[in-house]
Amino acid sequence: MAEYWATGFFIFAVLGLCAFMVGASSLLGGRSHGISKSLPFESGIVGAGSARQRFSVKFYLVAMLFVIFDIEAVFLFAWAIVIRDVGWTGFWGAAVFIFILLAGLIYDSRSGALDWAPETRPAGKRGA
Repeated sequence: MAEYWATGFFIFAVLGLCAFMVGASSLLGGRSHGISKSLPFESGIVGAGSARQRFSVKFYLVAMLFVIFDIEAVFLFAWAIVIRDVGWTGFWGAAVFIFILLAGLIYDSRSGALDWAPETRPAGKRGA
């Protein structure tokens, strides 16, 4: 039990610091009442409409593609740092990784996932 004193002290210190910060902010913080209390502070844009509006599927697709290629950048950055240590095995591993992601990007492109603009109709076939 004696070897865990540092961990216990750390947990106690963190909880004490959190309690101090919450208590100090409630004692020292100002109170504001009025009509501007519920207005947004940083963005400056007053919300309009419901927060439960529907988003296009493309919004979620963009988010997933961003996460995938952001993680790719993290892996390739780490690979670039140790490229001399991993040798040809690391090179071929990274090449396979990039090829798999490239195949996914080509699939997304062919399935229309990267078409951002709405489709234009031919001039003679306009609907009512």
